[in-house]
This record gives sequence, C-alpha cells and structure tokens, in this order.
Amino acid sequence: MLQVCPNGPLARSVPLTPGELAVSVREAVVAGAEDVHLHPKAPDGTDSLHPDHVAAAVTAVREAAPGIRVGVTTGAWACPDPRRRLELVESWKVLPDHASVNWHEEGAEPVADALLDHGVDIEAGIFSGASSAGAVRRFLAWPSRHRVLRVLAEVVDPDPETAPATAAALLTELAPNERPVLLHGEQGGAWPVLRLAASLGLDTRIGLEDTLLLPDGSAAPDNAALVRAARDILSGNAA
Repeated sequence: MLQVCPNGPLARSVPLTPGELAVSVREAVVAGAEDVHLHPKAPDGTDSLHPDHVAAAVTAVREAAPGIRVGVTTGAWACPDPRRRLELVESWKVLPDHASVNWHEEGAEPVADALLDHGVDIEAGIFSGASSAGAVRRFLAWPSRHRVLRVLAEVVDPDPETAPATAAALLTELAPNERPVLLHGEQGGAWPVLRLAASLGLDTRIGLEDTLLLPDGSAAPDNAALVRAARDILSGNAA
C-alpha cells in the first residue's frame, strides 16, 4: 500500500487549505496513492487538532477522492498539553478513517483509547532514534496494541547513506509487534527507505511532508509527481 502525506507540519511549499489539500490529494490518487495521511491546518498555516479544522480538511479530501481512506495526525506539536490534546480529539465532529498517535509523546495511550472508542483506526507512530526503545516498550505494553490498523515506523535519519541501516534497526526493535508495518523515511532518507520498504514488501508512503525532492534530486512540483516516482520504484520500473 502506498500512502500519500501531502503536507505535514511545514507551513510552506505544501497544500495548506482544505481546497488545496483536496486538489493535491485527488491528483495524488490518480497518480497511484491508495491512502492519505494529512495535517489539518489553522488559518495561520500551523497544524491544528481543532474540530472545525479537522472537519474541513477531512471533508474536502473525501469529496475530492471518494473511497480513499483519510487519516490525520495527532502530533503533540499541534497541541503540547496532553490533556487538551485529548479534549480536542474527543471533540472531533467529523471523524477521519484513521489517525496517527506517536508513542514517544506523553498522553499517547489515552488519545489512542479515545480514538478507538469512536471507531477511528490507529497508526501507531514509532520514531527511530534515542526514543525508539522506550516508545516500542510503551506500545507493546498497551493492552489494545493488537487493535491498531498498522505501526507507522518513522525513520527520522535524514542521511541517505545511513537511513536504511537506521530503518533496519527500527524494524528489529519492532519485531515483537504483530500488526502490519508502514515504513517511511524523511528528507534525504525518504527515497532510500522507500526502496527498502519496497524490497521487504512493506507498506510505505511519500509526499511533501517527507521530502520536497524527486529521486534524482530535482524539486518535486507536487505530491502527484512524488507518488508517480514512488510507483515506479514499487513496480520495479525506476531507472
């Protein structure tokens, strides 16, 4: 499965408004994306968990790309206070199909429990690096871990030379997990890690959240171009 992540926490060079997201996701789906992970935005371009902002983004994307499952972030950067973050998630009026919950963040379990109670699937985010071991332990100790849609193995090593090894180490840490894994990288590591995911037969993702560049190093004009390049790699047709 290839997921598109059209914007992320960046406030530039990415789709921001619901209308921009709708157009970008529709084009990405035509290019071959099968799932969506997006970041609803406040008017100032920052990530938002406010129910009105979530509803506007999710509704616009669903109307533009009917039948595609739409997920959103619950990242703590959008609301650092874990209690307030939980309140916001519980106040959502329009529910996404799934939401990512980062297991190194305080309050991950209550947010995930609340989402499951409302019928929203979970992408359990586990980042590489110093926090990964603790996040894996917390996730594996969570009683509802078997109910997640997938584990989102997020390789934050931006070095294209070392990112695949970082990804392999993270997958080893996650070996006790029994749920499907979506493996992806970011910045310079985005394409090497996507190639590793392809070789292992794992779900993966691409989009302007993860990289602004195509595999040849040129600037990506939009999310659809990134998805087409990823499709070439996944199909074995990349040069």
